[in-house]
Amino acid sequence: MFLQVSQLHVRYPGQNTAAVQDVSFGLRSGDIGVLIGPSGCGKTTLLRAVAGLERASSGQIKLAGHSVSSNSTHMPAEQRRIGMVFQDYALFPHLNVGRNVAFGIHDWPAGAREARVAEVLEWVGLSGTQSRYPHELSGGQQQRVALARALAPKPQLLLLDEPFSNLDVDLRERLAHEVRGILKTAGATALFVTHDQLEAFAIGDMIGVMHEGALHQWDDAYSLYHRPATRFVAEFIGHGVFAPATLVDVAGQTVVQTALGELSNIAECPLPSAFESGLCDVLLRADDIVHDDDAPVKAEILRKAFRGSEFLYTLRLTGGQIVQAHVPSHHDHRLGEWIGIRAQVDHVVTFKRGG
Repeated sequence: MFLQVSQLHVRYPGQNTAAVQDVSFGLRSGDIGVLIGPSGCGKTTLLRAVAGLERASSGQIKLAGHSVSSNSTHMPAEQRRIGMVFQDYALFPHLNVGRNVAFGIHDWPAGAREARVAEVLEWVGLSGTQSRYPHELSGGQQQRVALARALAPKPQLLLLDEPFSNLDVDLRERLAHEVRGILKTAGATALFVTHDQLEAFAIGDMIGVMHEGALHQWDDAYSLYHRPATRFVAEFIGHGVFAPATLVDVAGQTVVQTALGELSNIAECPLPSAFESGLCDVLLRADDIVHDDDAPVKAEILRKAFRGSEFLYTLRLTGGQIVQAHVPSHHDHRLGEWIGIRAQVDHVVTFKRGG
């Protein structure tokens, strides 16, 4: 692993609990990692510890096989060859684009410096803008200049702290895709902090979900959504609810009994013996619930959120159980209307009942 974080703790003076608690993960060279979680979960503190801006209380951080932080060592930030991109861009308003991008390579020979500035500006789609000033650029362009400036010195690791939070929502996801392409072109290894799931999915090869200082899961987006390791990850990523269920053995096959009926022929399902009396909660994603007028199970529409191509319906079954469903937007039903639904599940994610 190019970046290896092992059992890392960061504790601020006067705090009873550590801001970062026993965090371990690895990031391969050329990959983009993302830390995501609610405000105050420790993701920015972890990023700053990797940068060398916060001193770890214990644990180890290795870069390219070399220890930069351990119980006995702390390499200063300026010696780690790490580039940083902040949410406020931090461009110098009195310097033009070319001089902003060249700021970190001012000691390079003039010819090499100019060539590098032109190269990174081409990567970010801003060729020929060297003489323009930050106030003449849009927010998205300013962010790309900040990225070019961070890439110019050829850092061994790039850190990005919520770089799109000041931009419009529609621009953020598009720019995340663009930045991923730029980082891949540059062959950069990067660690990115955000609270936005769409940004994380758009840019990350690996995504870490944090809560209260702990890293709950470090995985790809598909696994976080379909195979969450903890109940918090299941709740935080995507839309879904926990439904009471009972696992029973029927002729050697596990059947999941729920308020939506029995779920059988499940490709991935724990044995009934995994839970006391087979009682558990099963995660039902909005895409696990299908609108079907002919289905015997009916549900009342409590809320509906228009998403363009689809609605996100929040539904209540006759027994009171709440579920959610993605429904094509041409199925525009009224609040209070009862519709038929059925579960279409090929694997189940289960947790201890009421955990």
